[in-house]
Amino acid sequence: MTCYPIHMAADKNASVVVIGAGPAGLTTAIALAQAGVHTALAGRRPTAPDNRTTALLSGSVTALETLGVRLASSTHAAPLRVMRLVDDTRRLIRAPEVRFDAAEIGLEAFGYNIENTHLIAALDEKARTLPTLDVVDAKVVAVDTRAQEVSVRLDDGRSIVARIIVGADGRQSLCRNAASIGVVERRYQQSALTVSFDHKHPHHDTSTEFHTTSGPFTQVPLPGDRSSLVWVLPPDAVGHIAALEDDALSVEIERGLHSILGKIRVQPGRAIFPLSVAMAQRLGANRTALVGEAAHVVPPIGAQGLNLGLRDAATIAELVIDCLRAGGDPGAENILTQYENSRRADVNSRMLAVDLLNRSLLSDFLPLQGARGLGLYMIDRIGPLRRAAMREGTAPRLQPRLMRGEPV
Repeated sequence: MTCYPIHMAADKNASVVVIGAGPAGLTTAIALAQAGVHTALAGRRPTAPDNRTTALLSGSVTALETLGVRLASSTHAAPLRVMRLVDDTRRLIRAPEVRFDAAEIGLEAFGYNIENTHLIAALDEKARTLPTLDVVDAKVVAVDTRAQEVSVRLDDGRSIVARIIVGADGRQSLCRNAASIGVVERRYQQSALTVSFDHKHPHHDTSTEFHTTSGPFTQVPLPGDRSSLVWVLPPDAVGHIAALEDDALSVEIERGLHSILGKIRVQPGRAIFPLSVAMAQRLGANRTALVGEAAHVVPPIGAQGLNLGLRDAATIAELVIDCLRAGGDPGAENILTQYENSRRADVNSRMLAVDLLNRSLLSDFLPLQGARGLGLYMIDRIGPLRRAAMREGTAPRLQPRLMRGEPV
């Protein structure tokens, strides 16, 4: 059980130590500290700018606003009122265009799209107002899981001891390795190019996902006449596209959008991310709970990745808070088992759906293409089915309290 031994007295003590300063880790720490749990949040803040954006669906927006992180009123977030799926494969069997309108299920918006830099800044600002949260801007270099506690060593020589560790430290998670939790990973022969751009025509708060034979080409609105793009391509093609001059890349994006937004002008900042799917063999063990990409990695399709991570964060926070209020041990095996049981079905079902959609775009197997087309046709034509799909996609029935707007 024990890895990376630490031979020193603790400089800090907490009930919970959260490792990772991204959105999932920050949300976990804020939820715990807001309920009065003495929490330490450790992790080096990113130094490079992150040009990516995140589409936060309604449950995630509700959770963050319940914690006091206002997004709906933010000038940095754009509402997602309409989502369109367009089959752009030009194959023999093509699916109909499907349009999802938030108003059909009584929502003002499915969620909000926000640049990651602004999201993290808003979360970090909230975190630093909480007296029971110690924000430690230092790199974690070692983790030790013991029978009754966990200990974390930082690169500045300090250490933190707690009763449970929440690993929100990404796909190469040190916490996961220290807890002896394996991971199953499969890499796709695809990479995603992310970039933001200005456009001539308004987007009307509409996101359009074009399904191509190389993967999704997804435009998501940003405030003003701006949008973000996630363009999935084979690795050799993505390097060529990403290396284009601004004018040439703008033309390629306008062509991919079929000029629905008029003339395009790309903004500075591009990034390429190889696509893979990964799942930890356990979501909790040895006084360690995994959230976000430490627990699961999902391709950027259907806005599932971070929304899954925030449901992880809300769930483990709820379980730990309830346990501490009852005088229990938050790192005990039964708490970690409850966390596993609460999250496994949601994570598995979303990962399977994303994987099947992606594979159906890449495959030339006609029955698979037909099944995708039939499924989208039924969603388009059958109102109750479409509304059920929208509700489940934005706010699953089984959600932690924060996602329902209930403080923990």
